[in-house]
Parts: sequence; structure tokens; C-alpha cells
Amino acid sequence: MAKDKDRIQKHVNIVNRKASFEYQFIDKYTAGMMLKGTEIKSIREGKVNIGEGYCVFQRGELWLYNVHIAPYTEGTHFNHEPLRPRKLLMNKRELRRLESDSQEQGITVIPTRIFISDRGFAKVEIALAKGKKLYDKRQDIKEKDVKREMDRAGY
Repeated sequence: MAKDKDRIQKHVNIVNRKASFEYQFIDKYTAGMMLKGTEIKSIREGKVNIGEGYCVFQRGELWLYNVHIAPYTEGTHFNHEPLRPRKLLMNKRELRRLESDSQEQGITVIPTRIFISDRGFAKVEIALAKGKKLYDKRQDIKEKDVKREMDRAGY
């Protein structure tokens, strides 16, 4: 019984670290997710991979694709598919603005973070993003190295 309580976390924060390296974020939004019962249990265990995830508009609705939520270990034959598309829940006004902004060339919508809200709901933070060029990535690495050296020197 004690092992079960250790396995399930109250505060979950799963971050897509690769996204900040590959993309420049223009705007961020928070959206709810339509999940099945075993999916929320797997999220609370922290068994989620959002590294390859992306969002697509279909008939005015926003869908989250290619996010792997591992099957729940205690689940029965009602367990969920790990890579199934999930509908994101947002205000109509936000959806319209996001859809119009994402129609531009080179702009995409990607998930940056999955977390559990204070009320216990699973939320996903999505970003309107533009892909970085190679020289932008080099500049970010250079800035990170300079900051690390400054911290080591005690400035």
C-alpha cells in the first residue's frame, strides 16, 4: 500500500526540453486535455513523453498528436492506446486566434509542458513556435556557456 502512494505524485511537471532548443516561442497558452481514466493515472506516475508531440487543427478543434502516455500498469483490458490523439480544451476565442496565427509559414503549435493543476486536472502548456536556424542554436549555446562561466566565477 505504501508503494502505491509513493508511485503516484501530486505535483507533476513534465517538460519538453528539446522544444526550447529547436523552436523560438512566440506565445504560450494553457489547455485542458480530454483523457481516459487510465491516462490520468499514468500521467500522475510521470510516464509521459512529449518530445515528439505536435498540435493540429481539425474542424475548429485542436488535437494533440504523438504524445506517448504509457499504459497504466494496473489497468485491465480497458487500458488506453499510448499514442492516441487527444482533444485539447480551450476557449473559442483563444482557438480562433491560435488557428489564425498558426496559418503563417514556418509557425507550428507544440506542447512544451504537461502538469497537474491545483484542482487535480491534467493541463498542457502549448506554444506557438517558429523553428530556429542553425546560427540561432549556436548563439543560444554560446550564451548558455557564458552564463555558466559567470556563475562559476561568482559574478
